[in-house]
Amino acid sequence: MDNLQYAELFLTESREHIAAVNKALLELERDATGPGAAPAVASIFRGVHTIKGMGATMGYAIVAELAHELETVLDRIRRGDLAINVAIMDVLFRATDVLEKAVEAAVAGRDGEVVATELVTTLHALGVSAPRRSSGGWTTPAPTGAGTLVRIRLAPDTPLRGVRAFIIVKSLRAIGEVTSTEPPLEDIEADGFETDFAVRVVTTSPAAEIERTIRKAGDVVFVRIDEPQRVSAPARAPRPSAPVTVEAMTATVPAPSGETKSVVGQARHVRIDVRRLDTLMNLIGELLIARGRLTQLAGEIGDLALEETVTQSSRLIAELRDEITASRMVPVSHVFDRFPRVVRDAARAVGKQIDFVVDGKGIELDRSMLDEIGDSIVHLLRNSIDHGIEPPDVRTAAGKSATGRLVLSAARDRSAVVIKVSDDGKGIDRERVLARAKRDGLVDANRTDLTEDELLRLLARPGFSTVDKVTDLSGRGVGVDAVYTRVRALGGAMDIRSVPGQGTTMVLRLPLTLAIMRALLVRVSAEVYAIPLAHVSETIELHPDVLRTVKGREVLLARDEVLPLMRLRDLVGLPAYQAPSEIALEHVVVIDLGDRRAGLVIDELTGQEEIVVKQYDAVRDGLPFFGGATLLGDGTPSLIVDVSSLL
Repeated sequence: MDNLQYAELFLTESREHIAAVNKALLELERDATGPGAAPAVASIFRGVHTIKGMGATMGYAIVAELAHELETVLDRIRRGDLAINVAIMDVLFRATDVLEKAVEAAVAGRDGEVVATELVTTLHALGVSAPRRSSGGWTTPAPTGAGTLVRIRLAPDTPLRGVRAFIIVKSLRAIGEVTSTEPPLEDIEADGFETDFAVRVVTTSPAAEIERTIRKAGDVVFVRIDEPQRVSAPARAPRPSAPVTVEAMTATVPAPSGETKSVVGQARHVRIDVRRLDTLMNLIGELLIARGRLTQLAGEIGDLALEETVTQSSRLIAELRDEITASRMVPVSHVFDRFPRVVRDAARAVGKQIDFVVDGKGIELDRSMLDEIGDSIVHLLRNSIDHGIEPPDVRTAAGKSATGRLVLSAARDRSAVVIKVSDDGKGIDRERVLARAKRDGLVDANRTDLTEDELLRLLARPGFSTVDKVTDLSGRGVGVDAVYTRVRALGGAMDIRSVPGQGTTMVLRLPLTLAIMRALLVRVSAEVYAIPLAHVSETIELHPDVLRTVKGREVLLARDEVLPLMRLRDLVGLPAYQAPSEIALEHVVVIDLGDRRAGLVIDELTGQEEIVVKQYDAVRDGLPFFGGATLLGDGTPSLIVDVSSLL
């Protein structure tokens, strides 16, 4: 078997199983002696058992050995021979971490890179005292003949038991001579047994090596190895074994007369490499650009049949775009499910008690966006644990519960996803932040307070930190800065809300996808800019009677609301507006981002269009108001306004 073609599949499935194991370990730690313990142990056992079988099939020796030793310990816990305590839980967590590293290393071709000798020894010591089952429990008699008797029991739910047993027999032939089996090998191949079968093998390999060889096949729940015996010739010689063919392993039972049902159910899901989805998204983006050009040309030609065909093609392209976009959307739980373990480890590192709650795990986000934002959320969670939530004694003295509450939530808001990290800790010490900012010369020395926006911008400055002591979790002034920079680069925005003594909430607003968006096209002089429609509230003609000046700044009166006014001409460095006629008026695009709104003055509205976002490297000392570029239907480039940089 060419393992390379299955390596990515093994990695993907192993990651899913390890995530499930971590989740079950946390449940077991919370309810070690309660009714939830048994299901949690069973879930952990299933995950480790599956990884062991897959690892052995792939030939990843360290993965298989580590999983085997961990499985043995879990089997003792499952049977009640080993009691759960803090030390056992630490070993289980550590073994899961090392198993994850071993999987990653094995797939990368570095199977020997992870050294787990000490851990394997620890696990073996915990599992070695597991009692042997008596032969009375076996449903299969021992085959006669000379050699070592090996009794094997497969899991009751083992698929293709005969194939699995044949693989075991074949593996034993690699270390010795198989003299007989019970039942006979052809019966084994035909699934002619329940879960137990036995093999006699003449080998010089020790019992540990024999058992390791057997368990590598997977789905083996128990192995018993008796000492080699010398007995008379077998009463019944085993029948010659027939070679197993692919056809024999995959043959289906003919349906009874009159039945046409398929024996195998139709698969409703397939695994697709995310790189293929990226390629599809790039292609549909180019197709949208071509559609815009085609629509423009059809309008210029004025042929009715051509326009009808272009309209139909545009509809089909739009449906194709929607399907491709939907295929890239995944629940945020794909990333959120690993955070309970992160919080547990971080809380233990600083000696705090944390009640971690996750809401909105079913909210969907573009896979590429989800992958990009994962590390940023980890930064925020660690900041809340290290800086926000107080130690138990401090909380108790303040009249709070000794256990802090940390909430990670996701919700849809129009064409965006809002992710919040909230804690009920002490809040941000504004006075300390202000004092540090004054000391560094970042604010005026006479300032007495900071707005929420100013607070965020200070905390997001590279290297800015009010913590004197650097810990393993935070304190280097890179946490909020890294998050703020990452979110802005993704076309999103970040807010902060903090109440002294009550806690802090970090809010991330992210677009659903990075690749395609609807935009409002506006013109300033001869240049056309794109404003994401998700941030456009309304457009207004700029009549003189709605303009006011407050503290030297222009503001707009709109529906009993006073909005700050910005002129796009001024931002991009173009000369003042010259009206082409007395009745020509400028326009205002009212933009919003969360609870912040402002008016952006432009010359003219040119329409709406689906645009393909293209990232670009801005020139040195360039304007910070743009978050990408696009190509319009006529082939001209246009910069995309970054609304978060204006508000």
